[in-house]
Amino acid sequence: MEVKESTLALSKARKKLKKEQQELLKKRFFSNYSLMIGLVILSILVLLSVVGPFLIGYSPYEMTVNNRLQAPGANHLLGTDNFGRDLLSRIIHGSRSSLGVGVSIALITSVVGLTIGLYSSYYKRLDNILMRICDGLMAIPGILLAIALMAALGPKVENVIIALSIVFTPSVARIVRSAAIVVREQTFIEAMKSQGASSSRIIWLHIAPNVLSPLIVQATFIFADSIIIEAALSFLGAGIPAPAPSWGNILYDGKLVIFNAWWMTVFPGVMIILAVIGLNSLGDGLRDIMDPHYKKIKRKRTRKSEKERAV
Repeated sequence: MEVKESTLALSKARKKLKKEQQELLKKRFFSNYSLMIGLVILSILVLLSVVGPFLIGYSPYEMTVNNRLQAPGANHLLGTDNFGRDLLSRIIHGSRSSLGVGVSIALITSVVGLTIGLYSSYYKRLDNILMRICDGLMAIPGILLAIALMAALGPKVENVIIALSIVFTPSVARIVRSAAIVVREQTFIEAMKSQGASSSRIIWLHIAPNVLSPLIVQATFIFADSIIIEAALSFLGAGIPAPAPSWGNILYDGKLVIFNAWWMTVFPGVMIILAVIGLNSLGDGLRDIMDPHYKKIKRKRTRKSEKERAV
């Protein structure tokens, strides 16, 4: 009877603790202004890219030469481009391309970088080979490596994803490896080895879950960087080929008429800025929630800088 009562009491205590933890997590989530701003901006952009094309009466490919370089007005809210195409329609359809490329690159680099980082941290011989390859790729500036890969592969959406995945994977692998090495030295990993657990079981069931926090945060920053570099490649003519719309190649078309049609560079530029601000804010917010230690360090640095200014 006493054992049953103690079991019930323990079960109630666990449920209460779990509920309190969930409430604390909700409070931290909604009180994080950076995270909320990032979520709102990103949600608006995603909603715009999904619903927007069905609400606009113009096709992004429909050319009306008589209406070329028309200023923003009632018929065309954001004006038209140098081929008479509706700019609002092209920007909204372009958000599908730019955001789709960013999501694809973030997912691919996360999976490949996670795999490379985990096996590098666990096997020392493999670590020397994989990390030297990563060091070699990271030694080349990202935009230059992306341009070289696109020159070799050719201007296609798929090739943009492949090229930028190669550019960003080494940095993800490095971050995962650093976090995994710390986890590998923990006592519970040694206990699993002594019990005869296989290397794959230890890597994927015990080390991998403990490195997901920095990986998720890094993925949001890679998402933002991918949008910027994809826009840069398209602006240089090496990214998503015309006539498919993307924010980058809309800017590429706008640079030729920048003094006569300011709207062709301003509006897609604003969309890129909003996307990057939203993703960086989301990444900062996730880092504060997933890594409270980082938040404490940031507060100490802020207080220290405030004291130095006061002096």
